[in-house]
Amino acid sequence: MGLKEYVKKRNFKETSEPKSGTNKDKGTLRFVVQRHHASHLHYDFRLELEGVLKSWAVPKGPSLNPKDKRLAMMVEDHPYSYRTFEGTIPEGNYGAGVVTIFDEGTYEAISGGSDEKELKKGLYSGNLKFKLHGKILKGEFALVKIKDNEENSWLLIKHRDEYAVDQKFDSENLVPEAVKREGIERKKNPGAQRHWQKRNQKDQPTPSSRLAPLLLGLCLKGTTGSLKRN
Repeated sequence: MGLKEYVKKRNFKETSEPKSGTNKDKGTLRFVVQRHHASHLHYDFRLELEGVLKSWAVPKGPSLNPKDKRLAMMVEDHPYSYRTFEGTIPEGNYGAGVVTIFDEGTYEAISGGSDEKELKKGLYSGNLKFKLHGKILKGEFALVKIKDNEENSWLLIKHRDEYAVDQKFDSENLVPEAVKREGIERKKNPGAQRHWQKRNQKDQPTPSSRLAPLLLGLCLKGTTGSLKRN
């Protein structure tokens, strides 16, 4: 798909989103899941492949419960450097809203290793299977394209393994209240857009610091028995 469509949709004089960027470490494939509080809240699931981030918009967010088949709409490729992007996309621009990192890490084909051949075969056949090594999302997953669907709809499904859970899984339960409020306030007061963007660019916490409360939430749910692993 390439980055032509990505660049075409954005005004880089207004948005701080990266225009390009590649991975110089060819030995490891990365993934990122970004919470995107735009006109509609969704999660962007991105896998590094072919030098870019193959991307899907997941309205309900990813799940660790194998019973959940989460709709994932494939969108335009994003540059590799987008995997560390957090901030506010200004009002009036494509995807206007607040972007924060929900989870990140490395990934590989189910068979192991970072050889892209097997992953490419799965992608283009509409049955992409992979193993995530994230801070929240771990283990085997699959992206399965819905046949005869012109809108490029896929399903994101967790395989049953040692990281799967049987209880209800809602990604929003792992998001800090401060992050939720930021997106809500932006929608209530679009006029404060420049304030939000300036604060995000200058005082933006690192992805790892944002993930800390998410991980704490996951641990707490495990200890209370509401999110027990198999």
